[in-house]
Amino acid sequence: MDDAALTKLLQPEGWGLLNAMPPYEEKLAMAMSGSLRDKGVDPDLVAAVLTQSRLRTRGREKFGEFADGMLFTPAGLEQATRLSVGAQHAGRFRAAGTQKIADLTCGIGADSMAFAASGLRVLATEIDELTAAIATVNLRHFPEAEVRLGDGLALDLTAEGVDGVYADPARRTSSGKRVFDPRAYEPPLDAVWALRDAVPALGIKVGPGIAHDGLPADAEAQWVSLDGDVVEAGLWFGPLAPDGPGRSALVLVTTPEGVRGHAVPPVTGPDLADAGPLQDYLYEPDGAVIRSGRVATVARELDGHLLDPTIAYVTTAHPRPGYALARGYRVLDVMPFGLKRLRTYLRERDVGRLTIKKRGTAIVPEQLRKQLDLRGSSERTIVCTRVAGAQSVIVVEPLAADHQDG
Repeated sequence: MDDAALTKLLQPEGWGLLNAMPPYEEKLAMAMSGSLRDKGVDPDLVAAVLTQSRLRTRGREKFGEFADGMLFTPAGLEQATRLSVGAQHAGRFRAAGTQKIADLTCGIGADSMAFAASGLRVLATEIDELTAAIATVNLRHFPEAEVRLGDGLALDLTAEGVDGVYADPARRTSSGKRVFDPRAYEPPLDAVWALRDAVPALGIKVGPGIAHDGLPADAEAQWVSLDGDVVEAGLWFGPLAPDGPGRSALVLVTTPEGVRGHAVPPVTGPDLADAGPLQDYLYEPDGAVIRSGRVATVARELDGHLLDPTIAYVTTAHPRPGYALARGYRVLDVMPFGLKRLRTYLRERDVGRLTIKKRGTAIVPEQLRKQLDLRGSSERTIVCTRVAGAQSVIVVEPLAADHQDG
């Protein structure tokens, strides 16, 4: 979408047409396009409306019903923070006493929406003109939020009365390729880190694949998951890190009552745990816990130990109901890995549907499933990993939901 298409979209005809669109279905898009064109609708407007309808449908995963009143760019939606996670960001600034926050790389305005909704005054900057215009639309219901076109790093933060800074640097190239080197972010991470000298309350969203080596010693680095998916990492400085620097994790779980958070407090240096024999229960730590290097914390809390010093599986003699930091399984059987042995074992038990989990092995689950050629009627879960240094298969059954998220 270009500026001309956006202008047409924001006219009463375009806005009304977009808001009247049914949920987007790819198989109906061509017919819908033809029908609108036959009715005399500008072809450029048709294209813009269908694009936004498609993006709104995708956007519901991150924004729920709010997506139906928003505009998006594909790249902006890809990088945008989910509203439930943005609320966590806003909570940090509120708890630190922040009054006015500068969102230096606001994109389509996702985090700025969460900040403004929490009562913070927001100065949102965006260097791309089209994206800034879209952010303005998305923030139209928040009078306490101002969107400004320009380089956020050029702001005079003191003159603007800003006492909190947030940035979400771009982590993809113009062609869409993911960027892993923080020095290649836009703006570069070093340039954003330097702002903590002017405003200590600084938060930065980074990719969850960021390496531990090279993280600033004065930051809390927190990895965040939502319903089992690792969605981001964040660096928090000064009053935004009240528990001090180090690596932490936040596991968010959606429940009927709302999103519940389960935090692992920060720790500096290595977090180690012993390894030992397989016991009656196996736990797979949440991805945010693994990325933050806090698997040992899970082992201690479960009164268990690792299966292997280098593999993120914890085993324990007793289940822990309501434990949200790891997915639990009851161990049913264990055997050395061997294709023929495993095929015979599963066929004898009439297994046709197989969930394959793996860690610390070169096994490719889809390839293994084809090689097993199972045709039974029952279901099993297996874990392919190392036990006492040997490639093994652990047959497990997932613990009931009340053992997980109580």
